[in-house]
Amino acid sequence: MRMSVLASGSTGNSIYVESDQGKVLVDVGLTCKRMEMLLNEIGESLSNIDAIFITHEHIDHIKGLKVIAKKYKIPIYANKNTWDMLDKKNLLIDPDLRFHFNPLECKYLLGMDVSSFNVSHDAIDPQFYTFSQNNKKISIITDTGYVSDQMKGIIKDSDVFVFESNHDVDMLRMCRYPWNTKQRILSDVGHVSNEDAAHAMSDVITGRTKRIYLSHLSQENNIKELAHMNVEQVLNSYNIDTNNDILLCDTDKSIPTEIYQL
Repeated sequence: MRMSVLASGSTGNSIYVESDQGKVLVDVGLTCKRMEMLLNEIGESLSNIDAIFITHEHIDHIKGLKVIAKKYKIPIYANKNTWDMLDKKNLLIDPDLRFHFNPLECKYLLGMDVSSFNVSHDAIDPQFYTFSQNNKKISIITDTGYVSDQMKGIIKDSDVFVFESNHDVDMLRMCRYPWNTKQRILSDVGHVSNEDAAHAMSDVITGRTKRIYLSHLSQENNIKELAHMNVEQVLNSYNIDTNNDILLCDTDKSIPTEIYQL
């Protein structure tokens, strides 16, 4: 398999995953035009995408969905409750492009075993995905207020993690956000902090883990260097070697990561 984090952050999210039988996106949280540009930067095109997996209905995950579906006729997978919310947003997705992928399902698609699992976030029924082929596994988990034992059990032993490292708690407490917004982010249906993410990572990293992409960083309450340092310090405290065994990778709101082949 091959993958790239095309964009990650509060302004838009999308991840590219490729098997030897097809190419997919997890979320399309940027405009169609911007998605085309991001894919072009890694030598790909929306016209070559075989499926889109939607995690939840928040705009930073579905912004380009309506136009992309209409223009490119790509099959779209989401759970029933998320489809109901998308319908309320009047996206008018062609029924022939709509497919149900409900929580805790596993489907064999495009040569990959794709599994879904719920996370804890203030959306109607948020879920994320793992992709496996030829004994290689990619797990994607962002937009969650905490990482439960069930989530850990599903994503454990992955070769690659795309893992939320949303905020620094001190920066969040000191920022200009209203108190109710801070409470929401810090809650069990908000986002995980750098340190909480790292503690969760320590429970799912195994000897096969090679890369962790630190994702969905807050523009206001985090910076790449701080997230990287915080996560590295916690993992090192568990004797996880981030210099030789595992590579911590930064992501960006507008610059794709280089294609990585598992």
